Amino acid sequence: MDAIVLLEEDHETVEKLFKEFEQAGDRAFATERRIVDRVIEELTVHTVIEEEVSYPAAREAAPGTADHVLESVEEHHVVVWLLAEPAGLEPQDERFDAKMTVLMENVRHHVGEEERDWFPEVRKAMGRNRLRELGERLEAAEETATRDPLKVPSATK
Repeated sequence: MDAIVLLEEDHETVEKLFKEFEQAGDRAFATERRIVDRVIEELTVHTVIEEEVSYPAAREAAPGTADHVLESVEEHHVVVWLLAEPAGLEPQDERFDAKMTVLMENVRHHVGEEERDWFPEVRKAMGRNRLRELGERLEAAEETATRDPLKVPSATK
């Protein structure tokens, strides 16, 4: 699979989970917990494969993306800490929904920049064959990626 298509599918999966969370309502605590646990796993794996595989390949193929990659890693740093917080809270906690709202705002901002500004530049620089090869590497990296947000490389940078 094309690397950019894979990353966009990850974005779509997370956005669907965000919408499920927003529609769950205040009294759907079990549903919220299930959704948030999936969000944590999906975003943690996605962040790892971007940082370890996608970003280095993009920087090599399109050196002009270096500033975007550095900004993205800093955005990841914020997101992984935001992911770690609801993991330790019960949905009934008064801060739970607020933490998820801030997480969703940050992720939506990050996704918008990637899809609008970064992906077209990377697609142009890498071409179809290299993007397929990178997609295979991303899929393989998903299998071994940590599910713990605080073990993502950017968590400690």
